[in-house]
Amino acid sequence: MTKLHVYEAAALSIVEQADYYQQKAGRSLALKWEYAVDEAIHSLLRTPLIGSPCRFRSSSLAGLRWASIPGFPKHMIFYRYAEEEKALSVVQVLHGARDIDAILGK
Repeated sequence: MTKLHVYEAAALSIVEQADYYQQKAGRSLALKWEYAVDEAIHSLLRTPLIGSPCRFRSSSLAGLRWASIPGFPKHMIFYRYAEEEKALSVVQVLHGARDIDAILGK
């Protein structure tokens, strides 16, 4: 069984996006977002290497992978998978229009 760790920044991004959807379009879209993120994370737990490797300049971001969120194709989950420990760490969840390098590099 794969262990899961969600970084605080990722959890905050998920909640903030749900709040944004609720304010702009109502509770239905916010719930759809939460469900889609949950499904994406469960999919990664079942098949952690399904996401694509990231190619960032910073060595601190080595080993990072990304996967899209079903139904929200412009949003990405950034994560690491430690095969030896069977551990998945969700580092961040971001919209593709954001300055991903700068945000993840912090």
